[in-house]
Amino acid sequence: MIRLSTSWMYQQSLTTMLDQQGSLAATQNQVSSGQRINLASDDPSGAAQVVSLNHILASTAQYSSNINDANARLSTESNTLSSFNSLLDQARSMAVQGINGSLSASDRQDMATQLTQIRAQLVQLANTTDASGDALFAGTSTTSTPFTLNSDGSVSYAGNSDNQMTTIGNGLRIPNSDAGAGLFMNIPAGNGSFVASAAAGNTGTLLVGATSVTDSNAWKAATASGPANYAISFDAAGNWTATDASHGNAVVASGSYQDGGSISFNGMTIALSGTPAAGDSVSVNSGKTQDVFGTLTNMINALNGSGGDTQLNNTMSRQIESLDRAQGQLSSTQTDVGGRLNRLTQQQSNYSNLTLTYQTTLSGVQDTDMASAISKLMLQSTALQASQQTFAKVQGMSLFDYLK
Repeated sequence: MIRLSTSWMYQQSLTTMLDQQGSLAATQNQVSSGQRINLASDDPSGAAQVVSLNHILASTAQYSSNINDANARLSTESNTLSSFNSLLDQARSMAVQGINGSLSASDRQDMATQLTQIRAQLVQLANTTDASGDALFAGTSTTSTPFTLNSDGSVSYAGNSDNQMTTIGNGLRIPNSDAGAGLFMNIPAGNGSFVASAAAGNTGTLLVGATSVTDSNAWKAATASGPANYAISFDAAGNWTATDASHGNAVVASGSYQDGGSISFNGMTIALSGTPAAGDSVSVNSGKTQDVFGTLTNMINALNGSGGDTQLNNTMSRQIESLDRAQGQLSSTQTDVGGRLNRLTQQQSNYSNLTLTYQTTLSGVQDTDMASAISKLMLQSTALQASQQTFAKVQGMSLFDYLK
């Protein structure tokens, strides 16, 4: 016969009730928090999965935030470039007006004033900042004012040529803006290959028109050893001679010019009109750059200068070439910005889908099944109450009850 002591029964009953209270408290915590796993000990494997999923969701949220920031900067850039391009359209229209008609001194002054205002607006747009006050076109430089208009009409650039980048995924980065060095400053001069300019001291009516590379192989061969540096001079009979200043002024081509004709050599063609005077010349140079602000400054200086219509026309023609190159650069950049915005939109959509998937998975691992938990809570509560009632009755029993 096994003897059961009163203290042993008390201890067993107490232990059972404490275990039941612990289970009941755990279930109540799951119901109140809505989470099945509150401690790693609740489900070690599930807890590890929860940590991993939360890490993925945090990374996705950060990438999504980066995308929002990049999208804001690129949208601002796109709008700024559109405004910039509209101002260049106005400047180009005035340049064409200057070529097509004879301008009075008052007309020249008015046009110079308008171009001065446009140049100031262009500098202001080039110094556009994002919502955080960071300059859009300074590259990775921290300067807040990358472009400065100097007293002589030139513009200085204090940024650098590196584009700011935004991380939008694991190993995936995208430029969130474009440095002003390549966008506004270092634009290939002339037609992009070379620039042909009538000398300022010319006394005839020679006008330099459209220029182009018509034979790429010949042009590449001519510039293989270095940039082109030619001088085309005319005599009284209209005969021309092209010499290479980079090679001891050696003669490279010659011919006879007729009004409205063109000159071709070394793979390039230069359209001309008017009549050159003896000693008039045209320079041909490649490998040079011109900033867009300098283009407007050249136009302003020509309008404020004392040169005649021929000199003004030649200057305006060359500046139109530069404006076309600048607008081509802007259009190319805007197209690229649009492509980047599309990539950001697609990536953001991907993250939205992934976030929903991960959150659904996390919910399945971590969240409480309320129907099951509440049912379990009721059973545990009932069991605990039964244990407590049983203990109370056993505790009240005594041998003297049977002696009555």
